[in-house]
Amino acid sequence: MRILIAEDDQVLADGLLRALRSSGAAVDHVTDGVQADAALMTNTEFDLLILDLGLPKLHGLEVLKRLRGRGSSLQVLILTAADSVEERVKGLDYGADDYMAKPFALEELEARVRALTRRTAGSASTLIKHGPLSYDQSGRVATIDGKMIDLSAREISLLEILLARSGRLVSKDQLVERLCEWGEEVSNNAIEVYIHRLRKKIEKGPIRIATVRGLGYCLEKI
Repeated sequence: MRILIAEDDQVLADGLLRALRSSGAAVDHVTDGVQADAALMTNTEFDLLILDLGLPKLHGLEVLKRLRGRGSSLQVLILTAADSVEERVKGLDYGADDYMAKPFALEELEARVRALTRRTAGSASTLIKHGPLSYDQSGRVATIDGKMIDLSAREISLLEILLARSGRLVSKDQLVERLCEWGEEVSNNAIEVYIHRLRKKIEKGPIRIATVRGLGYCLEKI
């Protein structure tokens, strides 16, 4: 999962970064509305935007308005210290998907993030099934025929991406965009290594990660 946080309170942003990264997400952070708008225009691989309304340089509502004006359906969770009915209504009318007033519990925010990403995938359940493979998004645990698979954090993130696009081709560039934060260098060769390791652990029975040479990978049921 790739998340963009637009928040000018550095202490709050640091807490969000630690919590979301510990759950396996790739998280990038900007501190003003102009940076947020530019990041959203140049990177279309984000799965979620956590947006503070009181951003300097460009108000959060204007960032949201521009995002929706470009036709983006990116999930947006608004954060704001202004917990008024008018503010909530305005944010939702501009196209926000969820809303949290400061202060808030990190556990609740993480739960809302999981709910929004399930909505993106078109599922109300935390459990994704692919043949004998089951993946619990909440606990980030994968099993095959009920037996837990020992996966690294990077392998779990890779599996999440492939499961979300089951039966569809995912290019190496898309995998890099989804797996990596700004400034993190991951080569195509590294992606091949991650795929190889994941294959060895999940390709049991009627499951395989097919390689389309020069194009990318596809999670299939045989």
